[in-house]
Amino acid sequence: MERTPETKKFIEDHQELFWYSPAPKSEMVSDELLVETILNYGTMGDVQKMFYVIGISRVAAIFRSMTGRKKLNIYPELYNYFNLYFDKYAS
Repeated sequence: MERTPETKKFIEDHQELFWYSPAPKSEMVSDELLVETILNYGTMGDVQKMFYVIGISRVAAIFRSMTGRKKLNIYPELYNYFNLYFDKYAS
């Protein structure tokens, strides 16, 4: 998976959220894991930056593709909020 320099920088800036992955390998986290981690543990500023770097439409598509999984690792309150948010702003 090829990452843009902006995405690599974004992941590098949020390395503390990917503590379980060594620095050189953290840029290779999946899109699903990146979105899931930022939505769960990032600030609203982090979420807005992710929308800018990746694009809100792409983030919404990744989010919606994750909802079909058996185990969704997004807090229920956040799932509800972002589900409504993406329905309104990224439909």
